Amino acid sequence: MTAYESQHSTHESQTPSRWTAVFSLTMGVFSLVMAEFLPASLLTPMADSLMISAGQAGQAVTVTAVVALLAGLLVTSVTQRLDRRHVLLAFSVLMIAANLIVAFAPHLAWLLVGRVLLGVALGGFWALSVATVMRLVSEHDVPRALSLLFAGVPIATISAAALGSYLGDMIGWRNVFLLTTALSVLTLVLQYFTLPRMAPGRPTPLGTLVSVIKRPGMAAGIVALLLVFCGHFAFFTYVRPFLEGISQMGINELSSTLLAFGVANFVGTLAAGYLLERSLRLTLLLMPLIMGVLGWLLATLGGFSMGTDIVMVALWGLAFGAVPVAWSTWITRVVPDEAESGGGLIVASIQLAIALGAAIGGVMFDISGVLGVFATAGTLLLAAAALVLVGVRTRPTVSTDGDAVAEACQ
Repeated sequence: MTAYESQHSTHESQTPSRWTAVFSLTMGVFSLVMAEFLPASLLTPMADSLMISAGQAGQAVTVTAVVALLAGLLVTSVTQRLDRRHVLLAFSVLMIAANLIVAFAPHLAWLLVGRVLLGVALGGFWALSVATVMRLVSEHDVPRALSLLFAGVPIATISAAALGSYLGDMIGWRNVFLLTTALSVLTLVLQYFTLPRMAPGRPTPLGTLVSVIKRPGMAAGIVALLLVFCGHFAFFTYVRPFLEGISQMGINELSSTLLAFGVANFVGTLAAGYLLERSLRLTLLLMPLIMGVLGWLLATLGGFSMGTDIVMVALWGLAFGAVPVAWSTWITRVVPDEAESGGGLIVASIQLAIALGAAIGGVMFDISGVLGVFATAGTLLLAAAALVLVGVRTRPTVSTDGDAVAEACQ
C-alpha cells in the first residue's frame, strides 16, 4: 500500500470527522501564537524588570522565530518513529515549560532559554498540524478544518496586542505569562482527551525535504508563498507609522483600525474554507492580487480620506485571512504523500518571509518612507499573483520514488 493509499483509507475510515480534536489543535495554535507575540506588547515592563534594553528584550521574539524555522524543517525526520499524538502532546508540555521559564526568568539568559523552547514547540507543532488535520477529518472537510485551525491565529494576535498590554499594566508581565501557562495547561488537557493515536508514516529522512521541493511546481509554489508573506509582513510591520503619519490618526482611531483589521482577518480565515472548497487556484491567485492592488492604492491615495484608509486596511486583513489556509491546503493537495515534510517547508518559508518582510520594509522605509514600503509590498504581492497564475500547480505531483500520487486527492 502506498503512502497516499494509507492516508486516503484513513480519511475514509474517519466518519464523522473528529472536530473536537481539530478544535484542540486550534487551541494549540491560539496558545502558541499568543505566547509568541506577547513580548511585543510587554516589551517595556519586561526590559525594566530584567534591567536590559528594549532591543535586547525584543530578541525574545526574534529567537523564537529563528528556532521555529529550524524546528519546522527538522521535526519530521527527528520524530519519524513516534506516535503523532505523543509528539503533539510533548510540544504542548514544552510550551508550558517555556512559559513558566519566562514568567520566572531572573535575567536575559533564562528569558532566551524559555523562548528557545517555545520556538521548538511552535515550529514543530506547525509543521505537523496540517498533516494531522488530514488524518482527523474526511478529505472533503480538510479545507474547512484548516480554516478552523488557522482561526486561532488572528484571535491570538489581537489578544496578545490588546490583552497583553492591558493585563500587563494591571497584574504585571510575569503574571500575564502565568495566565498563558494556565491556558497552555488547558490546551494540553483538551488534546490529551481528544487526540487519537496516530502511528507515524514511513520514515522521512532529511533528504525528503530536498526531494519534495524538487517536484514539479513545488519551487514556484514556495517562492510565491515567500513573496506573499514577505509582502504582507512588510506592510504589517509599518502599518502603524502609516496610520499615524499619513492618515493622521489619534490613538482611538488607530486602535479601532487595528481592531477592524483583526476582526476582518478572522472573518477571512473562516471564509477561506468555503472558498477553497470551490477553487484552490482562484483563492491562491485572488488574495495576493487584492492585497497587491490595495498596497498600491494605499501608497498612492493614502491620507486623502481617513475612512477610505480604514476600509482598505480592513480589506487587507480580510484578504490575508485566507492566505495561510490556502497555502496549507495547497501543500495537502500537491504532496499528500509527504504532508509532514511539506508542512515543515511551509513553516520555514513563513518564518523566513517574516524576517525578510520586516528587513525589506525597513530598508524601503529609510529610503522612501512608509509609502515606499506599501508600494514595495504591493509589487511583491502582484508578483506572487503572477507566479501563481503561470507556475504554481494545484494538483498532485509524482513522487520521487516513481509512485504516482492519485489524482483523486484533488
